[in-house]
Amino acid sequence: MIRRASLVLVGALMGATAMSAVYSLTVPAEAAGASTYRELSIFGDVFERVRAQYVTPPKEDQLIENAINGMLSSLDPHSSYMNSKDAEEMRTQTRGEFGGLGIEVTMDEELVKVITPIDDTPAARAGVLAGDLISKIDGADVRGLKLEEAVDKMRGKVNTPIKLTILRKGADKPIELTIMRDIIAVKAVKFRVENDVGYLRVISFTEKTFDDLEAGIEKIKADVPADKLKGYVLDLRLNPGGLLDQAINVSDAFLERGEVVSTRGRNEDETRRFNASPGDLTDGKPVIVLVNGGSASASEIVAGALQDLRRATVVGTRSFGKGSVQTIIPLGDAGALRLTTALYYTPSGKSIQGTGITPDIAVEQPLPPELQGKLETAGESGLRGHIKGQSESDEGSGSAAYVPPEAKDDLQLQYALELLRGQKTDPSFPASPEKAELKN
Repeated sequence: MIRRASLVLVGALMGATAMSAVYSLTVPAEAAGASTYRELSIFGDVFERVRAQYVTPPKEDQLIENAINGMLSSLDPHSSYMNSKDAEEMRTQTRGEFGGLGIEVTMDEELVKVITPIDDTPAARAGVLAGDLISKIDGADVRGLKLEEAVDKMRGKVNTPIKLTILRKGADKPIELTIMRDIIAVKAVKFRVENDVGYLRVISFTEKTFDDLEAGIEKIKADVPADKLKGYVLDLRLNPGGLLDQAINVSDAFLERGEVVSTRGRNEDETRRFNASPGDLTDGKPVIVLVNGGSASASEIVAGALQDLRRATVVGTRSFGKGSVQTIIPLGDAGALRLTTALYYTPSGKSIQGTGITPDIAVEQPLPPELQGKLETAGESGLRGHIKGQSESDEGSGSAAYVPPEAKDDLQLQYALELLRGQKTDPSFPASPEKAELKN
């Protein structure tokens, strides 16, 4: 049994590629200057004028909440305020079960952008695709809504319908879909045996992820004798992220030693390092990690750790490039603040913020004709107001986010299987942990 990372964390899956942590946080800061307090006084005056003189009586709590979100949204796309209802929904989601349609979303140019539909959910069955822009919900415009408000509108009682108006690149006109809401029970890891190879697909990083992964590995080992098992494919494509501690534990499942990830905040003394513990659940078998433009945040931590420590060969296309950490700061009955407080770094000391994980072996997945030009994503580097990464270039991050429904059509998976079976060769496979430069 692997020793779990001893860190209390809560993730937020309602926003795209979110990875969030709860710390007991007391941050000393210099006192604000006199000019700052003058500006706050102006804010108070404006609030009172609006409250007292606006043509219709405004809802004061909404005024304040919108003001807070305006301040936070000016920082980066992942910082936000959550009222008590939103905070409770976040906790529900990280448990791996929630009500709704089954899509991971973010805001892009005032529209709701689909990062990925979750497997076997109403949205996926209705044909919602990664990259779709939701412009209307039940006929009402999305523009002007916060992400949390749009998500709340898409949720509701089980077996009630919702109508989405979708803008899809390449489509001649808006697409209208009517979807029946359902309970979304997210299976964190799916697994199967591909003859002599174990296939593990991590769908999201919730509280269930490590346990599901461990169970999957044990079942594969029980089904395939050790002398017949060629290795494992760890599929992180279309994985939007989630809990940091689960990313650490999933990485640790394949490692015997080495630094998995470090997080570095505003001050040097806020740097935290997380190391693997002895106990490779796969007994040192070769591992190939699959990534694409839908692999973000926690999934990039895993891919980066296994790549840098040379435990796995990464195959696919450039990942999303979200390298920031959001701290969840409880505000009592008022809800919680989700604030970007650190960037994470792979074992080699590299930040992937705005750049993504570059595969060891680039394998493009051709899109079917009807999807040509529709599923390209600029990733984190394409989000307005994102934190510019230290190594970010004009090339940016992200790539196509598409996985064929049939394994036989999945060129990235087939390439991985052929590598593991010795039908293809490449200098980067198999990876050699002995050659990794480890940190103490």
